[in-house]
Amino acid sequence: MSAVSKNSLRSSLLQLECYFTWTLLKQDVELDELEERLGHQHEFFTKSRITICNLLSYISHLKGSNEKALAHLQKAEEEIKRCHPEEIGRRSIVTWGNYAWVYYHMERYEDAQRYVSKVENTCKELPSTPQLKAQFPEICAEEGWALMKFGKKYFGRAKVCFEDALQREPDNPEFNAGYAITVYRLECPFNSHGQALQLLQRAVELDPENTFIVVLLALKLQDMQRTEEGERYIKAALKQAPALPYTLRYAAKFYRRKGEVGKAVELLRKALAVTPNPAILHHQLAVCYRSELNQLREAVRYPPAEQVDKLIQLSISHFKAAIDKNPKFFFCHMDLAKMYVEAKRYEEAEEIFQKAFQINILSHSDKQLLHYLYASFKHFDTKEEPEAIEHYLEALKAQKSSLYFAKCRDALKRLLEQRIQRGSRDATDFGRLGFVYHLCGDTQEAIRRYKQALALHPDNEEYLSALCELRLSISS
Repeated sequence: MSAVSKNSLRSSLLQLECYFTWTLLKQDVELDELEERLGHQHEFFTKSRITICNLLSYISHLKGSNEKALAHLQKAEEEIKRCHPEEIGRRSIVTWGNYAWVYYHMERYEDAQRYVSKVENTCKELPSTPQLKAQFPEICAEEGWALMKFGKKYFGRAKVCFEDALQREPDNPEFNAGYAITVYRLECPFNSHGQALQLLQRAVELDPENTFIVVLLALKLQDMQRTEEGERYIKAALKQAPALPYTLRYAAKFYRRKGEVGKAVELLRKALAVTPNPAILHHQLAVCYRSELNQLREAVRYPPAEQVDKLIQLSISHFKAAIDKNPKFFFCHMDLAKMYVEAKRYEEAEEIFQKAFQINILSHSDKQLLHYLYASFKHFDTKEEPEAIEHYLEALKAQKSSLYFAKCRDALKRLLEQRIQRGSRDATDFGRLGFVYHLCGDTQEAIRRYKQALALHPDNEEYLSALCELRLSISS
């Protein structure tokens, strides 16, 4: 192929709507864990198999196995022929786009061009003005599902995809389900003014046999203190799909939060018998054992040490199993670190915290939580106050409108005041306390603390600038 033809092919490939043009980055997921999870979903979710096959193909490519990628695309084609025999061209646009890209990476340029042409010929049947995704809302939906699989960093984009799909087909059950799930995951769990409850109810009305949506609706009702109503949905889902791992997992979460930990463990054990390795199941089991430990301590003033140690060890072992399966499982790192602290195994807690700092897909809220928990660990457990202060400050930089912002601010304020009460003459302590009072909205106290900092460190530009800003805010 000539250089001109190759450039032309490359230009055509970039116009395709497929996984290779949707900016799904391999560094944002644990590929082996996602591949295994999708394998289980292919077995249990018959309605999603085309999307799953396309995703498995893309993952195989990312892992360097293009022959395996082609095999998954062949399965996707078989599913399209089986499920949409009257719309093969329309339903194959994404799959053919993936074929073209895989062949391009294999340097089989004629095959790549052949699949580009198949997409172009299918699209010629459309009016020329609207965009491709406006004509084919199922492409928007498939992009939405793919984005969701790559983690919460992509949820906002996924939401937009499902919104676009619903503009064309507002009553489509699949599009409503995808939209409801993304909004549910983006919303604060206990947000009584959000959209998730209404959207999940709508999705269940359109597809009452989709037990994945049914159990999410049950959990949302539980969030809203409507536990009895939620449990009716849980029981219906378990009756309809008693061996589906996802139904079992979310039902277990429901019963754990209800306080029925034994029942939750039983459901998770059933799920693990069907799919023995998923990280999320090990994580949920570990959380159950932690909840059982908390219940024991609430029920008995001095619980038997042997029983406490057993529950701690069970929890730790399952948290570790989850991280082994998915090394980027951030919340599991936090849970394991806290459990090591619980067991006073501080060196192991430190190791887990350091591994968490290396995870490259953390959101601003994740970073804030990490710095806050690590600061608390340094503050209260290892008594390393300077390090605690630094990480409280880092947490405050991450995100202002959150629960952990207030917790960090208040914890740092108490720590700095304690240091000053103990006789600290470090200007930095006074300056940082001024900064914290400024965050609290107490301008007068902030000014007083910055003045004290300047008395200890005259002509400090940072303190002078802060004082000037505060005084101007009063006079304006």
